[in-house]
Amino acid sequence: MITPLLGTSFIGYSRSTGTEPYGNAVQPGTGTKLEPAYLTAKPEEVEKAMDLAAAAFPVYSNLSGKTRAGFLRAIATEIESVVDDIVERGLLETALPEPRLRGETGRTVGQLRMFAAQIEEGSWVDARIDRADPDRKPIPKVDLRSMLRPLGPVAVFCASNFPMAYSVAGGDSASALAAGCPVVVIAHASHPGVAEIVANAVIRAAKLTNMPDGVFSVLYGGGRKVGQAVVKHPVTQAVGFTGSRAGGTALMDSASNRKQPIPVYAEMSSVNPVIILPGALERGEEALAEAFFGSLTLGVGQFCTNPGLVFLPEGKGETFLTKLKTLIEAGTPGMMLNAAICQSFADSTAAFAAADGVETLARSTTEADPGQGAPAVFIVSISDFLKNEALQGEMFGPATLIVRGTKEEIEAAIPHLEGQLTASLHATDAELAANSSLVHALQTRAGRLIFNGFPTGVEVCNSIVHGGPFPATSDGRSTSVGTMAIFRFCRAVAWQSFPDAALPAELQEANPLGLRRME
Repeated sequence: MITPLLGTSFIGYSRSTGTEPYGNAVQPGTGTKLEPAYLTAKPEEVEKAMDLAAAAFPVYSNLSGKTRAGFLRAIATEIESVVDDIVERGLLETALPEPRLRGETGRTVGQLRMFAAQIEEGSWVDARIDRADPDRKPIPKVDLRSMLRPLGPVAVFCASNFPMAYSVAGGDSASALAAGCPVVVIAHASHPGVAEIVANAVIRAAKLTNMPDGVFSVLYGGGRKVGQAVVKHPVTQAVGFTGSRAGGTALMDSASNRKQPIPVYAEMSSVNPVIILPGALERGEEALAEAFFGSLTLGVGQFCTNPGLVFLPEGKGETFLTKLKTLIEAGTPGMMLNAAICQSFADSTAAFAAADGVETLARSTTEADPGQGAPAVFIVSISDFLKNEALQGEMFGPATLIVRGTKEEIEAAIPHLEGQLTASLHATDAELAANSSLVHALQTRAGRLIFNGFPTGVEVCNSIVHGGPFPATSDGRSTSVGTMAIFRFCRAVAWQSFPDAALPAELQEANPLGLRRME
């Protein structure tokens, strides 16, 4: 380990001196407590982190895009320098395999560099210019120019299932920093050591690039105690969260009940429906079952894009079901991220199995060890599915529910679904053309539509949408992945009749930054 773990919060460039225990990381499966013990940030240290963020905001937000881009690239470089430490600690804290940890670290540094390129180019600010026309009748036209500006300090909550990509330096932090917002991170109890390693890397990068003290802090102490204090603090201007519906809605309530309500961008719950039409089955039912099984069990089903709901035409797909049953029964249980997630998975699958009209199609025949989740598939008629709203719930793990009905019944059921991150349609090109109303219905329910593919796997790029109607996310107009994520942490500001020299460079007449502008 390059830097020894201390178990304390990062209050800007300083370390916490708290003494109240927060807890140790626990090795999944064994229950072994890992050193060091982590300590809760003291209330006065939370206050100091917020004061530092407030003081950093006017400085950091007015740095050029090129300067902030240098900071983001430095973070990426510093994280790459400790990737072996991240893997070493991550293997202990999360039970994720080494390729997953290295891949997720690569995604994290990749998205930091993606945002760096975006803000260095600069056109994302959406500069708009309407020049004055003093001769316009019946009244003269004033000069108006507008662009996006950062909101202010942002609270970011780390996710349990992504120790890198949705945590300390993940998408929420990267997009907020790119927008010009200081970030205060609330670490997750599932991987505090990885959080500390990455936080050290971010702080090193901040110092190397001369960022203001307070541009970044990481606090230990949990969401209910420290996290709620940060969300309720008047300095905080927005929140990024990935986690449970209960956690996300609690933060939404806190944010909306402030004297000054603020936006919460929460990714919460999605079962990612898969609709299979007859033509897709005719292409090869066994191959389709194998591909579906791979998506279902990827990462022990602990992805927000896990395919937890399948609509299958009545009277079709018997070979698909037979093959899937064989795969599930032969499926190997896998170690889940932590004991709480494992228990939740056991509880949810038990509830589905006991629901009226639901049959267990298959379960893994291998007995799961403590901390493991085993594959399972349930089946229900579309009429029984629609009678029980609980069957739309998420089984966060390698389990899915298959719903049987006619094509007409399936299409009629789509508007009754909750909001989703994704919706997948398996069909022929001819079926796609003949079912535009089905596609439209799916479009109203999901942020990303997939044709002849499966939802697991998110491409980090300009056009990705990782969001959807509630409860997939708290604000279906946004995405937490890709360059569009930057817009969550901005607001539009207009300058009327300002002299050119007093305007931001992005709006000056000569366009010194060479931006694409609406004018």
